[in-house]
Amino acid sequence: MKHIYTCDLVPGKTIAEGLGMVRGSSVRARHMGRDIGAFFKGIVGGEVDDYTKLLAEAREQALDRMVEEAKALGADAIVGMRFCGTEIQRGAAEMLAYGTAVRLEKD
Repeated sequence: MKHIYTCDLVPGKTIAEGLGMVRGSSVRARHMGRDIGAFFKGIVGGEVDDYTKLLAEAREQALDRMVEEAKALGADAIVGMRFCGTEIQRGAAEMLAYGTAVRLEKD
């Protein structure tokens, strides 16, 4: 799906029908080896590359799952898309992608 927007419209297109909210999520847990590296990185400062990669993967998986849900509804686009992250227990977090699936008027 090439039309995913954080705004409530698709530039240059007209929304014909709203199909409802779609969402996708990914729950990831930390890895002990990464935690040790993060601890030492915290002492000297700087980006914790392993956590950055972990969150990027979680966002992409959540986004992919949201898109699959929208496609199953017959959507052409998703508007009002947002990400939300929540710690669900110590060491594990959920990344949620959500938006509104829409059908566009045909050209």
